[in-house]
Amino acid sequence: MPGSPRKKTIAAGPKKPAVPRVKKVKAKTESSELDRLQAIIFKSLDDDKAENIVTLDLVGKAMFCDRMVIATGLADRQITAMAEHLSQKLKEAGLKRVQIEGAGGSDWVLIDAGDFVVHLFKPESRTIYALEKMWGQDLDEAV
Repeated sequence: MPGSPRKKTIAAGPKKPAVPRVKKVKAKTESSELDRLQAIIFKSLDDDKAENIVTLDLVGKAMFCDRMVIATGLADRQITAMAEHLSQKLKEAGLKRVQIEGAGGSDWVLIDAGDFVVHLFKPESRTIYALEKMWGQDLDEAV
């Protein structure tokens, strides 16, 4: 089509309105699936002799997960083993993406399993960070 760029634009007609982008919304995992995964997590930690295993329901409180599990291990080696065993069992249960942070001999290991976040602490670190107080029932009462 001969002509200037302006004539070509006029011949093409008005611009079509931009299509609004649709945000991907994370589908909520059903309660029965959460309960199944929680049972796997609890059994794995219990088998590895974790102490003071606590599960916090964060539905409506946090956007990054639905449930948080906090447990204590007595030594770096035990905590690292708990993280590795739990990661393997969650992958066997069908979770494709399980990430571990701090497993190289740290006082605090975090396992991100999508709807679950698992914190493995040494006793001193668990006391210092006090995640149960931060995310527990005290938060509900303060609001």
